Amino acid sequence: MIATFFIEIIGAIYVFIRYKASPATRLIIAILVCLAVFQLAEFFICEVPALPGLTWARVAHIAITLLPPLGILLAMHIASKPSRVAQFILYIAAIGFITYFLFVDNALNAHICAGNYVIFESVNSQLPYAMYYYGLLGANVSYCFYWAKRMDDAKIRSALNWLTVGYLAFILPTTTINLIEPTTIAAIPSIMCGFAILLALILIFAVLPKVGQPRRRDDD
Repeated sequence: MIATFFIEIIGAIYVFIRYKASPATRLIIAILVCLAVFQLAEFFICEVPALPGLTWARVAHIAITLLPPLGILLAMHIASKPSRVAQFILYIAAIGFITYFLFVDNALNAHICAGNYVIFESVNSQLPYAMYYYGLLGANVSYCFYWAKRMDDAKIRSALNWLTVGYLAFILPTTTINLIEPTTIAAIPSIMCGFAILLALILIFAVLPKVGQPRRRDDD
């Protein structure tokens, strides 16, 4: 967990230093930071439970709740398909779940460190949250695939294809594990974000070089 945290947070710092600011770079940095925060929260849950109750579980869920909207917005910017309406809806949905996890007492009622992953237990939010999460991830993969097929620019097409690969790289393994061992369903956020290190590496080394503009030494 802590090793993954360092990889992702160093990746975010690298992107910030190496590339000029743009909507795509800001979104990639935000995705990397959210992934890193989730890993750090898991580490504290398992090793250093310094905060009371379910504080770290709430922090973890805030971080991952932002990931699906950020991913769709990244795809939109890469494909030059911005939509203020879609952006508004995505952020409202994310804010709704974040508010729920922050302020509703039984939104998360337990967390268990299982060694390789953390199991989060909730009463009322599991199904709606799964629909939100998998629904937006599925939409992101579909949009990336659809837009890539219609792009004339080879770099943009390649970036969208790599973004598709990045998301499938953690969706498919997580789903496979859940099908083989249904008891891991409660650990979906933890397992998914473990595999999401692949997405982080693909964003840094495959997507960003095609859509980002490197800084030069004489840049301010």
